Order: sequence, then C-alpha cells, then structure tokens
Amino acid sequence: MVDDSPLLLVLELSGIFVFAISGGLVGVRKKLDIFGVLVLAGSTGLGGGFLRDVLIDATPPAALADWRYLLVPVAAGAITFVFHPALGRMERLVNIFDAAGLGLFCVTGALKAVEYGLGPVPAALLGMVTGIGGGMVRDLLAGRVPVVFSSELYATPALAGAAWAVFAHHQDWSQAWVALPGVAICFGWRVLAILRNWRAPVPSGPASV
Repeated sequence: MVDDSPLLLVLELSGIFVFAISGGLVGVRKKLDIFGVLVLAGSTGLGGGFLRDVLIDATPPAALADWRYLLVPVAAGAITFVFHPALGRMERLVNIFDAAGLGLFCVTGALKAVEYGLGPVPAALLGMVTGIGGGMVRDLLAGRVPVVFSSELYATPALAGAAWAVFAHHQDWSQAWVALPGVAICFGWRVLAILRNWRAPVPSGPASV
C-alpha cells in the first residue's frame, strides 16, 4: 500500500502537520480555548484522509490505526496555541499552510486511491477530495463558508496536482517525480491565486429568486 512508502508517509504526515497548523491558527483567531484549538487542528489535519480511507474501504482509517497520525496534529495544535504570537501575520500564514497541506494531501490521496484499485479519473477526484476535506471541516467548525464554495481557486489546483500524480504513476516514473511535482503544481497554483486574486467564474447579473 502507499503507506508503506517512506516518501509518501513523510508527505502524508507533513500534510497533516501543516493542515493542523492552519486549523490551529483559525482557532486562535476565533479566540477558542486550547481544547477548541486542538479540535480544529485535528479535524483539519485528519479530515481529508479519514474521508478518503472510508470511501476506498481502507479500514480502519490510518488516523485510527497508526499513533503517528494522531500525535502529529495534536503536536501541531499545541505548538500553534503556545507560539502563535511568534507566527506573525496570521492571515497569510493560514493561507500558506493551507496551500501546503492541500498540495501534500491531493497527491497522497490520489496515490493511495490508485493503490486501492481506482482508475485514473476516480483516483484524481479522490485526491482532490482528500485535499479539500480537511479545510472544509475546519471552516464549517469555525463557522465560516468553506473556501471551496467561494470563488477562490481551491479545488482546481488540488485536482491538477492529483491528476499529475496519477499520470506520472501510470508512466512508472520514480516516486520523487510522481509526488513532488504534483505537490508543487497544486501549491504553486494556489499561492499564485491568492497573491494575484485569481477567481473562478461566478454567475453575472442579479441572482434569480
């Protein structure tokens, strides 16, 4: 399985860590107590992977079967809670950490789906779902409209990164060439969209009742 690969395990745990930090920072900005911050951190870090594992019947989910998957978001949430004043400008950090988690998770989600027998298109779609799932859970728990439902480019970069990973995997390229460019495509596209205010098309004119 994909979890047996050291590179992909590192990518998955790194994705959990940076997503958990983004969730923890949202909790700090919402002035939640330490329990609330840890819940947001854990939900953000584990939500996408948990959903992926349930959908492909990889049970019990890795978040429940491996202690590292629980320790990493708890540690990230605690670090964020204690050291958040040193993290500087929170809004930008939330976006950057979220983009990093999006890139890491869309790739690992797609590759795990491939390993469980899904075809290229379903695997790419599941990689996207893995990437956006944690952020959706974070935003819903924090009382915000999920970023993926706004006009911001969020799901599209995740789908592009996942599609690269699936394509490169079927070309039998090395794991580094499969995973790292996919992460870079998603992360780079998402960060550029933030910096340049790129938006997805929305309906023009007044909304019909």
